Amino acid sequence: MSSPAVLAARAALASIDLTSYDPEQSRLMDEKCILVDEQDNAIGAMDKKTCHLMENIDKGLLHRAFSAFIFRPSDGKLLLQQRASEKITFPDMWTNTCCSHPLDDFEEEKIEENQLGVRIAASRKLEHELGIPQSQTPIDEFQYLTKIHYLAPSNGMWGEHEVDYILFMTADVTVTPNKNEIRDYKYVDKAELQAMFNDSSNSFTPWFKLIARDFLFGWWDTLVARRGFDGRVYAKTLAGVADGSKVIKM
Repeated sequence: MSSPAVLAARAALASIDLTSYDPEQSRLMDEKCILVDEQDNAIGAMDKKTCHLMENIDKGLLHRAFSAFIFRPSDGKLLLQQRASEKITFPDMWTNTCCSHPLDDFEEEKIEENQLGVRIAASRKLEHELGIPQSQTPIDEFQYLTKIHYLAPSNGMWGEHEVDYILFMTADVTVTPNKNEIRDYKYVDKAELQAMFNDSSNSFTPWFKLIARDFLFGWWDTLVARRGFDGRVYAKTLAGVADGSKVIKM
C-alpha cells in the first residue's frame, strides 16, 4: 500500500495567489523542492508554494530539507539568525544558522551519496541568506549527523513537513546578511541560547525547537568536550555520535 507522502504526491494539490506577499519571496516559492516518502526516497518534485500549504501537508505531502549549524571554532558559539519579516513562512522567528532545501532545479543538489546534494545546497543558501562566501563553507567540512521527519504549522495557511538533514560546521565566516532573508543574527553560547528560549518575547522556528530539545545541547557538549589541543572546536569530531542511516520521526 502506498504511503501518505506517495499518495499526496499523486493527488490534485491546492495552490494560492502570492501577489499580496513580498515579490522576491514570492519568486523563490517557484523553486522546486524534492518530494520524498517517509524513508526519504525521492519520488518527484513540486514548487515550494505547493509544498508549504497546510492543505497539501495535511494530505501527507513531504519534501527534503536541511538545517545547518555553524559554530565559531575559537569559542564554540553557535551562529543564529532571525528570519526576515518578509518571509512567507515563520517570519521574524529565531532559528539555527540556515534552514532551506536542496532543489530539484539543480542536478548536483539531487545527488544522495554522502549527502552531497544537501551539502551543496547548504553552502549555496548560506551565501544567499547570510552572504557567507562559499569558499568559507566547503562542502566536505559539513558534518552530517542525522535526519528528522517533522510536521509544523506556521499559521493557518502555511507550514512545514520535511525530512530535515542536520549539518554541523565549525568555521570562521564573514556574515553580510541579505535583508530580504534575515532580520538579525548573533553568536550565542549554550547559556545564552537557553536564556533566549526562556524569554517569552522571543519566538523560534519549530524545527529549531525540536532539534534543540532532543539533540542540540548534547551534541554541543560533546563538541566542546572534544576541543583540539589548540583549544578550538571541530565539527568532524562528532562523526558517529548519531545514527544517520535512518529517518528519526519527531
